[in-house]
Amino acid sequence: MLKEESSAEVQKRFTHIINHLMSLGKTFDKEELNIKILKCLDRSWQPKVTAISESKDLTSLRTASLFVKLREHELEMNKLNVQKSEDKHVRSIALKVSKHKRKQDSSDESEEENLSLLSKKVQ
Repeated sequence: MLKEESSAEVQKRFTHIINHLMSLGKTFDKEELNIKILKCLDRSWQPKVTAISESKDLTSLRTASLFVKLREHELEMNKLNVQKSEDKHVRSIALKVSKHKRKQDSSDESEEENLSLLSKKVQ
């Protein structure tokens, strides 16, 4: 599988090569074709490859069904990547702090100072 190549493109290229080999007299069984497909996938596909090879009998799995499973996985991974990139672009709201103190702010500060002095005297 080439970098940035979709599973549909892999299927098209794989089918083209297999058809040419079959026209030259080469025969393949289902398991051999499925193994070749799974081996051509890169490391990012490794969890799916392992799941397919452990859950299905590769001798009875049709090549078309295998490509459907790969396409479904590819669509799900693309959806997750889009969602992940959208989550990164969520913007936060920042509030500006004004440099000028209002009279109310200064009165609040004096009240806090008085309260702290009172609490010190009580202790």
